[in-house]
Amino acid sequence: MRVIVFGAHGQLGSDLIRECRKRGHNILALRREKLDIADAAAVLEIIERYQPHWAINAAAYNKVDLAETEPEAAMRINAVAVQGIAAACAETGAALLHYSTDHVFRGDKKTPYTEQDRPQPPSAYAISKLAGELFARAYCEKQYVVRVAGVFGPAGRYTNHGNFPELILRKADERTAIRIVKDFVATPTYGPALAARSIDLLEKKIPYGLYHLGGGEEISWHDYALKIAEAAGKEADISAVTHREYPTAAKRPRYAALSNAKIEAQGILPMPALADCLAEYMDLRKRERPRRH
Repeated sequence: MRVIVFGAHGQLGSDLIRECRKRGHNILALRREKLDIADAAAVLEIIERYQPHWAINAAAYNKVDLAETEPEAAMRINAVAVQGIAAACAETGAALLHYSTDHVFRGDKKTPYTEQDRPQPPSAYAISKLAGELFARAYCEKQYVVRVAGVFGPAGRYTNHGNFPELILRKADERTAIRIVKDFVATPTYGPALAARSIDLLEKKIPYGLYHLGGGEEISWHDYALKIAEAAGKEADISAVTHREYPTAAKRPRYAALSNAKIEAQGILPMPALADCLAEYMDLRKRERPRRH
């Protein structure tokens, strides 16, 4: 299949490209430096020229706290750009796969969020991501909107914003104390496993629509940090705090676990255990030669 990947240089984009190539698909990898995805005319031109079967949008503005002071920038990438991509896909007949986030929920539930739960975005970032979902669903009939959470993958070692495991490992190496919230819960998602299941979703041609594909294991961010240090065999000074002791500019959902029941019912494999994902992640870090910046 011919596949366009927007956000190819990012953490998830890197995993998606690796997975597509492994399966023999033809990839057009589009990086931020090569294309302004908010330029609808440019997006349409490249989709018309390449005629992809699938267009995967892994590009995102994900500076959650900074979005509070620059909401226009978040909306431009997370919503307006999605409108243009979705419209171009609709015009050319490509199927669209667009990623959203657990942040669209308020976080006041006690059980994992399903696709039937009503979004109540608590931040400018979350509003922009929900707007992107709505644009994708409104402008393109052949679309998958997939909500994920706390993605981490090997490329996070080199991307601008990194990921949570890299933050913990860096602090451990620096012997710097780190305070992590114990009363916020999520389902951290391993990038390579997410990429594999994303391509399964497209190859199996399951019904279009909204799906959750989180890590499958709910955990507090503090306990997650401890698991990361343990998996790496590192000693780390990690203390537990409440969200009141660690205020942030943007409000985040305190409980944001995602239920994968709907997508699993369509034959998509359950996500692997978090411990297994972290073990593989650490093994890849040991075997991979660090890149020069």
